[in-house]
Amino acid sequence: MRHFGHISPTAREGLFFREPRPFTAESPARMLSVALGATLYSPATRPSLADDVLKQAARGVVSMVLCLEDSIDDAEVTDAEANLIRQFAALAARDAASGPAGRSTGDATGTADAAGADIPLLFIRVREPAQITDLVRRLGDSVRMLSGFVLPKFTEERGRHFLEALAEAETACGRRLFAMPVLESPELLHLETRGDILQGIARSVDKYRDRVLALRLGVTDFCSAYGLRRAPDMTAYDVHIVASVIADVVNVLGRADGTGFTITGPVWEYFRRQERMFKPQLRRSPFLEGSAEELRTALIEHDLDGLLREIELDRANGLLGKTCIHPSHVAPVHALSVVSHEEFTDAQDILSPERGGGGVLRSAYTNKMNEVKPHRAWAERTLQRAEVFGVAREDVGFVDLLAAGLTN
Repeated sequence: MRHFGHISPTAREGLFFREPRPFTAESPARMLSVALGATLYSPATRPSLADDVLKQAARGVVSMVLCLEDSIDDAEVTDAEANLIRQFAALAARDAASGPAGRSTGDATGTADAAGADIPLLFIRVREPAQITDLVRRLGDSVRMLSGFVLPKFTEERGRHFLEALAEAETACGRRLFAMPVLESPELLHLETRGDILQGIARSVDKYRDRVLALRLGVTDFCSAYGLRRAPDMTAYDVHIVASVIADVVNVLGRADGTGFTITGPVWEYFRRQERMFKPQLRRSPFLEGSAEELRTALIEHDLDGLLREIELDRANGLLGKTCIHPSHVAPVHALSVVSHEEFTDAQDILSPERGGGGVLRSAYTNKMNEVKPHRAWAERTLQRAEVFGVAREDVGFVDLLAAGLTN
């Protein structure tokens, strides 16, 4: 699979100075943690889950979480588990039938057939540690379609049991399985316990560093602890008590010194059923010519302007990727994850071998100072993102990338 793999090779060539690199579920963890992008959540109770997975893959989704926790009723858990076993078996059968030669990343018209799409990275969000080993056992051979588990309300004490169960399940099935802990407990939010909780989480995930793919933020739970809910014109960073937690999580767990982890952006809750209505507008010449203001107007009308601002703030605050609960959020997340030609040029200049001793240089775009030593970590992260999301051509912007991402 690859980002923007659902559009035609010709369209990609027109958009990218350097195209996104393909990757698989077996790629290095460092690459996969950056490649997660917009991780789409779906309740595990959906009877057509296998079809849904393939349909979303054909629209550009590369990671999904099938949820057994908060998205379903307590009384539905047993049936949802059984449904997951059936749906994974169906996905495994389709994957075996199609094989590498039968999969598609886009035909000449820029569309992809759901039946031929690469299956995304799939994770199961469980409630209790025992579900991990039980589900892996019940999945049988179809466990090969599973990339790992999402671990809710993660603290040092709860997390230890989840991670031990993951290690046991991995040994049993002989397959690499990743963990994505969700940081959402009230103790993490509360000022008097936050420091100890963060240090405990750091100890837990460091012990299993090779298996912790990314850390996810449960901002809805944070808001719930204080009876808060952000409006569609506000971002998580406008809710100061939430913003303070995000800052502390990045401070302790997202450092660029080799000890940090990928931390993903919080969920965006708002959408409209008519989200596809602005797609014809995007195909009209003003959008394809780069009329950002007209596109912004269309997005505001569909409650997505706040999402765009939050994605930008996610990156500014050290987060990468985003939890998504609606397919309409995927294309904006991916379009804003592509590295601009200017960012790429700056990063390359900063990391140039002849600049190993440091110093300051004027950017190739002649609009900023690039200071080699302080900007080095930023440059390294930018090139990691460029590897999986690609580098846009000099004259290609967000409007063009979003329009292309919505071609299906």
